[in-house]
Amino acid sequence: MQTVISVEKVSKSFGNQQVLKNIDMLLKKGEIIGLIGPSGSGKSTLINIALGVERADSGLTTIFGEKMPNRMLLGKLGYMAQSDSLYESLTAKENIEFFAEMKGVDKKLLIQEITRVAKIVSLENYLDKRVSGFSGGMKRRLSLAIALISDPGLLILDEPTVGSDPALRLQIWQELHRMRDEGHAILVTTHVMDEAELVDRVALLLGGELIANDSPQNLESQYHVDSIEKVFLKAEGELK
Repeated sequence: MQTVISVEKVSKSFGNQQVLKNIDMLLKKGEIIGLIGPSGSGKSTLINIALGVERADSGLTTIFGEKMPNRMLLGKLGYMAQSDSLYESLTAKENIEFFAEMKGVDKKLLIQEITRVAKIVSLENYLDKRVSGFSGGMKRRLSLAIALISDPGLLILDEPTVGSDPALRLQIWQELHRMRDEGHAILVTTHVMDEAELVDRVALLLGGELIANDSPQNLESQYHVDSIEKVFLKAEGELK
């Protein structure tokens, strides 16, 4: 199976605080990894290093075998950051159009692609509304729609379901599983522990170290618990 993200011996400090310590992690085609950990555990920093936004102190990261940032890979990559980067004065449709053009989507397919991604996140009835009037949850949904443009081979999603109701969350995860089954690679961070049951492998960051990296079922067996939430609590020392 082709390796899509490779993280080798990556360490990173900010001042005297070491955020990542010698991290090794691989994400392959046809796989969803759930990156979990408490706030400040280094999840977003690890993603930023993989994307080339942050520079690691040591170690190597590649995406599709290439060091980032690399504009040639933009069309193969869908990224949803923890904070929304949207144009508030534009409509939802205009935002999607802008990012679709940046990704090189064929203009003949643009309307079809806007309709497709808007439907996945239940925004099809709000495409002509200005983003300045959107709630926080609607902005998250629009950011996810933008990440899904052109059905990218790699999705990196930082807290994609924040502000989503249970029905929409289910719809989003059905789409992620469809993409996984078609060979896409997906890295997702979440604080919703029942969502961590829906991934192929859970990567648990704690104190800057990757202390677990296995299937939800294997981790639950290893920690002698019946949920990833309890794995998380036991790893933190909050559960005996």
